[in-house]
Amino acid sequence: MKDGLMNRKLPVKPTRRDFLSTTSAIGGSLIIMGTKATAGIKGANDRVRIAVAGLNGRGQSHISGWMKADNVEIAYAIDPAKSVLEKRLGAIEKKANGKFTTKGVADFREALDDKSLDAISVATPNHWHSLITIRAAQAGKHVYVEKPMSHDVAEGRVAVEAQKKYGVVIQHGTQRRSDAGVAGLHEALKSGELPRLKIAYGYCCKPRGGIGSKSPGTPPSNLNWDLWKGPAVIDQYHANYHPYNWHWFWETGNGDLNNQGTHQLDVARWAIDDDQTHPTRAMAIGGRFQWDDQGETPNTMFSMAEYPNGQMVFFNVRNVNYKDYKRQVYNEYYLEDGSVITGESHYQILRPGASKPEGLKISKGKVTPGGNWNSFISAVRANDPSMANGNVLDAHYGCVLGHLMNNSYRLGHEVPFSATAGQFGDNEDATQHFNKLHSIMADGVGVSEKDAKYRVGPTLTFDPKTETHTGDFATEANRLLKNPSNPGFEIPEVSEV
Repeated sequence: MKDGLMNRKLPVKPTRRDFLSTTSAIGGSLIIMGTKATAGIKGANDRVRIAVAGLNGRGQSHISGWMKADNVEIAYAIDPAKSVLEKRLGAIEKKANGKFTTKGVADFREALDDKSLDAISVATPNHWHSLITIRAAQAGKHVYVEKPMSHDVAEGRVAVEAQKKYGVVIQHGTQRRSDAGVAGLHEALKSGELPRLKIAYGYCCKPRGGIGSKSPGTPPSNLNWDLWKGPAVIDQYHANYHPYNWHWFWETGNGDLNNQGTHQLDVARWAIDDDQTHPTRAMAIGGRFQWDDQGETPNTMFSMAEYPNGQMVFFNVRNVNYKDYKRQVYNEYYLEDGSVITGESHYQILRPGASKPEGLKISKGKVTPGGNWNSFISAVRANDPSMANGNVLDAHYGCVLGHLMNNSYRLGHEVPFSATAGQFGDNEDATQHFNKLHSIMADGVGVSEKDAKYRVGPTLTFDPKTETHTGDFATEANRLLKNPSNPGFEIPEVSEV
């Protein structure tokens, strides 16, 4: 890392007033396919030079994916933890077998300064995703960014505008966007081939455990703590932040709803009619049960959002392990005629009055071939943002859906743990699905009313055009649209990208 890099000033953070004045109506907005990307890809067979930022966990999958892609060079490996960086460099060198040499750096800005670099692949903690995406677009580099693309609503909008201005390829790490089977179902739902969609339901029910409590202390000597936390305003280091448990703190993560759940949220939103952008209402109820640890995000949640056309997204997070735990990481589709579609890529449909589901035959949908890794490389070689499977707008709309649900939960109030805790008015579907979740937590996990409480979030109203809250709770909810940032690591204003 060059000494001057940490002193290099990043663009300043937008004020809320400036953000509102520069955010335009987005319904039906198009990605600008500009020609300002500096990637020097001349033809389909030319080498793509890519940097990988964030080398733990998902970063290892990025390295593996790019190593298998045709004629791709991992030019930079980036991580603020020296021990992790050295270990991954050794693994890359062994796999490369002399085909290329990878440079290890702690600061992503050093890689972006390389004019011969074509793209950056972002697998850092969530609080870094948008800032690196925006800075890379400004440098004319294409971006493959892990889910969620944004840590909050406002920075996601800036990433959208950066893509529009610089015309780079931005592809979201939601791999199901590369699945022609999923694409085909959604095309069938929207074309009239199937009855109209009423509710798109996503599940992120995978067993996890508590993280305990770690006392504040000194960061390990091999971790550049200032670079690791970057934009995140954190009072003091503790060992639950690094390398993985940052997911369960609001300053750095978004809980499982916008972690693993981003995949299923994105699929659910993908099924909503194409002329819909953001929901107009969202709410959530849940809690962090049984674990008694220092994590902040819920391990149990039922949430819902309604779009202007009346279609809805439901979502279920359930992480607490117990005997006979049923893992559910998939999507369901509830149709207006009473049919229910289940599956992923290959589907079954349970029709009204039927005793069992039947196979559902649908044509494959349109995606850029090659899976999530090679589709991105194809888009980079063509310098064509429209080829991205999960482009910047898809990413923004899906992430905002999760942010609004999380924000409702964060603004909630505690009520006794009971089946009557949910406040869904006359929405019988929401009541039914919440009761299923409650029954599992009460009868399966063993959570009791005497020692647990639900956090019930308010129903937040949201204006899709201005991307701000209106009505009751607007003041509190609008404060959550943009996280504070540390000096030197601010998200730029839309006007500054």
